[in-house]
Amino acid sequence: MTTLIFAVAAGLGVANIYYAQPLLDAMAGDFGISPAAIGLVVTLTQAGYALGLVFIVPLGDLLDRRRLVVGQGLLSTGALLAVATARSEMVLFAGLAAMGLFAVVVQVLVAFAAALAVPAERGRAVGMVTGGIVIGILAARFVAGLLADLGGWRTVYLASAVLTAAMAGLLWRVLPRDPVPAGSGGYGATLRSIPVLFLGDRVLLVRGLLSLLVFAAFSTLWTSLVLPLGTAPFDYSHTQIGLFGLAGLAGAVAATGAGRLADRGLGQRTTGSSLVLLLLSWGLIACLPWSIPLLLAGIVLLDLAVQAVHVTSQSIIVARHPEAGSRLIGGYMVFYSIGSALGAGAATMAHAHAGWPGVSLLGAAFGTAALLAWAATLRLPAGTGDAAAAGRESCRNSSASAG
Repeated sequence: MTTLIFAVAAGLGVANIYYAQPLLDAMAGDFGISPAAIGLVVTLTQAGYALGLVFIVPLGDLLDRRRLVVGQGLLSTGALLAVATARSEMVLFAGLAAMGLFAVVVQVLVAFAAALAVPAERGRAVGMVTGGIVIGILAARFVAGLLADLGGWRTVYLASAVLTAAMAGLLWRVLPRDPVPAGSGGYGATLRSIPVLFLGDRVLLVRGLLSLLVFAAFSTLWTSLVLPLGTAPFDYSHTQIGLFGLAGLAGAVAATGAGRLADRGLGQRTTGSSLVLLLLSWGLIACLPWSIPLLLAGIVLLDLAVQAVHVTSQSIIVARHPEAGSRLIGGYMVFYSIGSALGAGAATMAHAHAGWPGVSLLGAAFGTAALLAWAATLRLPAGTGDAAAAGRESCRNSSASAG
C-alpha cells in the first residue's frame, strides 16, 4: 500500500510540470504573450526542475526523506497558488519556476521507495513509482484540458494546489522516518560527487545524453501539439486536445516490459529498437494536417519509445551504482530536464517559423541524434566494470573528504 501511495504522489507531483502544455494558448491570450514566446512557460518550469534535481534531490542522501518529501509538497502548494492567482507575467513566470523547482519531490520519492524495498523487490517498487510518473505525465494534459474548459486555466492550478496539500498530509502520516545514513558526508561533497560519478562512468554519461535527446523529442511534440489542433481547421477544445495524451498511455505499459528486458541483459537491444520506433513515429506525426488516425499512431509509438528508453536507462544506471541513491537519480534526471526545456523552447519557435512540418523535422532530428549516439556507443559495457568501480570509489572518496 505504501508503494501505491508513492506512485500516486509521484504522479500528482510530475503532473504539475505538464499541466501548462495544453493551456499555452489560453495563457498567451490572458497575458498578451506572443505565440513564439509562450514556450517560455514550459521552459521556465523545466529550468526550475533542473535546478531542483541538482540542489534538492541530493539532500535525500543527507536528510530525513520523510521531512524532505512533505516540505516539498507544502512549498509546491504555495507555488501552485501563486500561479493560479498571478496577475502579471513576472508572478506567473516566477511561480512556474518555483513549481518546477519543488516538483523534484518525484525523484526523492523514487529513491525513497527503492531504499524502503527489500533488494529482491527493489525493481518492482521503482517500476511502480515510475509507472505512476508516466501516468501523471500523460493524464496531466487531459485533466488540464478538461478543467480549463470547465473553469479556465487557473482552475487547473487551484485544484492541483488542493490535491498537493492533501497528499503532503497523507505522506506525513504514512511514511516512516528515514534516519540519515552514517558517513553520508556534507552537502558540498554530495554535490561534487554527482559530476564525478557521470564523468567517471561513460555508460552513465551516454544514458544521460540519450535521456536528453529522447525527452527533447517528447517535449517537441507535446508542447506544440496544441498550436495546430486549437486553430482552424480543427478548432479542438482543451478537453479534446487533452484526449490525445491518453493515446500515449501505451508508454506506461511499455515501462514494465522494458525494465524486465533490461534485467535480462537486453538493455542495449531494447534501447536501439525503441529509438528506431521513435524516429519512425515522426513520419506518422508529420501527417497531422491530413490524418488524425496517423497522428494518433505516431503518438503511441513516440510515447512507447521514449518511456522504454527511460526505464531501460534507469534500470542500467541503478544497477551500476546502487549505493549512490538520490544523487544518481538526480544527476540522470538533469539530462531529462534539459532535454525537455530544449524541446519546448525550440518547438514553439519551429512552429512559429515553419509550421507543423518544421516541428516534425525538429522532432525527427532529435530522434536521429539519439539513434546515432546509441549506435556509436554499442561497445560500452552494459553492466558493472572498471568505469563503474572507479565512479563508486570517487563517490566514496568525495563523501569521506567531508566527513
